[in-house]
Amino acid sequence: MRSMLAATLMLASATGANAQMTAPQVPGTKPKTVQTVPIKPPAVQTPSETADAMAQAERLSLQSDLAWVGQYNGAITGDVSERMVNAIKEYQKAKGGKPTGVLNPQERAALAETARRKQDGVGWKIVMEPTSGARLGIPAKLVPQQASDGNGSKWTSPTGTVQVLLSRRKEAGPTTAKLADAEKKEPNRKVDYTVVKPDFFVLSGLQGLKKFYVRGTFKGDEVRIMTILYDQAMENTVEPVVIAMSSAFNAFPSTPMAGPPPRKNVEYGTGVVVSDDGAILADRLVTDSCLAITIAGYGNADRLAEDKEHDLALLHIYGARGLKPLSLASGAAKTSVDVIGIADPQSQGGAAGVSSAKGALAPVTSSDSALSPPPAVGFSGGPAIDGDGKFAGIALLKPAMVAGPATSVPSSQAVMVAAETARDFLKANGVAANGTSTDAKAAVVRVICVRK
Repeated sequence: MRSMLAATLMLASATGANAQMTAPQVPGTKPKTVQTVPIKPPAVQTPSETADAMAQAERLSLQSDLAWVGQYNGAITGDVSERMVNAIKEYQKAKGGKPTGVLNPQERAALAETARRKQDGVGWKIVMEPTSGARLGIPAKLVPQQASDGNGSKWTSPTGTVQVLLSRRKEAGPTTAKLADAEKKEPNRKVDYTVVKPDFFVLSGLQGLKKFYVRGTFKGDEVRIMTILYDQAMENTVEPVVIAMSSAFNAFPSTPMAGPPPRKNVEYGTGVVVSDDGAILADRLVTDSCLAITIAGYGNADRLAEDKEHDLALLHIYGARGLKPLSLASGAAKTSVDVIGIADPQSQGGAAGVSSAKGALAPVTSSDSALSPPPAVGFSGGPAIDGDGKFAGIALLKPAMVAGPATSVPSSQAVMVAAETARDFLKANGVAANGTSTDAKAAVVRVICVRK
């Protein structure tokens, strides 16, 4: 439309100019013949040319989104290909649009939102395998259980329908051809797809009643292989994830990791009792993907709600007596607070003592403030108290991005979520925060998440 409009405007402009420059005809003379040259509209780009004009990062994002919605099954490299163009056309047809091979802004936005929902649905995140430092994309909601030893790590679903394995071993003189041949000989494997390159290999097919996908490589004498196994009934859900996992797999990363470190099998945090019937405010990340959540001294807790934007979680314990819920009447913290919490037992010899740590505040957003220095591990979810002893907000520890070998120690940063945000979260979930106690140390509890 734009090029046609431009051509129309150019033609109108040229016609007007000719009319002004032609001398008036003198009666009795022969009119002059004016030669005109037809104006051609600009050449229309092919879909491939349009994709070529994109930035590399934009093409990578486009391929990834197409893979997540099940339309693209190639390597996510950012390279333009007929497969990518055809995937765009198939997506457009599936949405009832014209298959042009070029997404308009509305189509692109809709594709990105659908892909994001797919990622959220499986809990997609980038993790570092703790024994090797290898980088993987893991669908944490599909495979919430993780176990590691010196030979690698395994992520599984509770019923074993989906399994992800990262194995590592030493081998003299490995080549991708030799490694691929060895993987083909694994018991009950029927291979229907093979790619062997100098630097990696890929196999897929059936292993017994499950589908499998293997991608492996080596560096020196160390071999690292990722294997994905899943029930055939899970094919529609898992196959888009497999494509993303294959492209995200970096067996020997040399650059900073673009994602959070792996979660612990057992993680400790602090919770704040906010009502006398057992409502507890806690850290969403500490209580994420837990097989069981325990409140020390009280037993199991249910996680009833979460606030992903501010990383708050609402827990509830039942039948508890003697609770002393904290008053959430707002304080006026401006520059500093005392954070009340219970440190990770490894930091205090297994004890469950409540302690406090001072922190300075620096506003980040209207609802969050940076907190420094970060309190000890285990304090995340604890209340921040102002100089007058009033509730100022919730302190949260956020793991920073980490890189390098398994011996790297993840650093942390801390924020304080404002008291008003915490109260709004409770109100939105029907919790009557009826605490009257000003003793923050009596209102905190240890939160234990078990992910094994």
